[in-house]
Amino acid sequence: MDKERRMRKTLLLAAKIAVGSSTAIYIAQKLGLEYAISAGTITLLTLMTTKWETVKLSVFRVVTFAVTILMAWIALGHIKSTWIGYGFFIFCVVLFSELLDWRATISVNSVIGAHLLTSHDFSMAFIKNEFHLVLIGIVIALILNLFQNNYRHKQDIISNMRYTENQLQRILCRLAEYLSYEETHVDGSVLPENISQGGRSSSGNVWDDIIKLEKELQNFIKEAYEYQDNTFHSHPVYYIDYFEMRSDQCHVLHNLHYEVKKIRYIPKQAKVISKYIRYLSDYVVERNIPSAQMEKLEGIFEEMKKEELPKSREEFENRAILYHILMDIEDFLKYKQRFVQSLDEQQKKMYWE
Repeated sequence: MDKERRMRKTLLLAAKIAVGSSTAIYIAQKLGLEYAISAGTITLLTLMTTKWETVKLSVFRVVTFAVTILMAWIALGHIKSTWIGYGFFIFCVVLFSELLDWRATISVNSVIGAHLLTSHDFSMAFIKNEFHLVLIGIVIALILNLFQNNYRHKQDIISNMRYTENQLQRILCRLAEYLSYEETHVDGSVLPENISQGGRSSSGNVWDDIIKLEKELQNFIKEAYEYQDNTFHSHPVYYIDYFEMRSDQCHVLHNLHYEVKKIRYIPKQAKVISKYIRYLSDYVVERNIPSAQMEKLEGIFEEMKKEELPKSREEFENRAILYHILMDIEDFLKYKQRFVQSLDEQQKKMYWE
């Protein structure tokens, strides 16, 4: 995520928290609630989530409220020592929340416990006071988290998709360029520096590019999950699946690069593979179904079988490496093929038409 995008998200979140927290405190004060400032804290803690997470967290807060009051009454109302009672209360709150995987509710429940610890008031009026604080906080958070810049977020995700495709194409072309290089190499260098756009350049080497893209894809996956959680539709899972597919393909390029790195002498058959990789790079796009590419790759496998047997150990080893490269390319295509096969009709209509 670039700095501009991060700043935009941060500003939106900060604005919502500021408006929501101050509004919650204002409403709580107008209603004459004790500990009115805690309504702002509850709003803040609830707003630090996505739209869907806010809904779930709000439900959990209401459900755990009664349990929190009961545990506070047992611990703080019947244990004379203040610090021991509060420690036992926190122990029960954390244990209960962790067992139900509701860790996010601990912070607000501990705030309620602190109020009860200070007042030692377990009357119905005070319990209502605490419930109203929680209710104000979560209602304002729910309302404000309905306002998400989902259109811009979606455009950013699509931009990330195009960027990923461009980077994969670039890496494939650089690997293909090396396989078309005719001179003998004995040092195991990956891409000679004198090849245009290959090897070490101002942007680093292929290995660094693959690692960089892998890290970026992890962030893109997180962005896709966040987008999904900020909409109540199920279809955005498409973006998550897409980036996970590209991440798998990137792992394949790790293996392919490793195989290329082991070549000391470029066999003549490498030119065929190089030409195919260049051809393949043009089809590393979102809407391509790799059937034709799979078929053409199968043809190369068949042609390789018809080649005369290697005449030396070095030739045999290099030929074996080329075969492994072809297998890596096949895996690269299969990941895209599985992604396409997993799409339902609604997704195809929405994203491919």
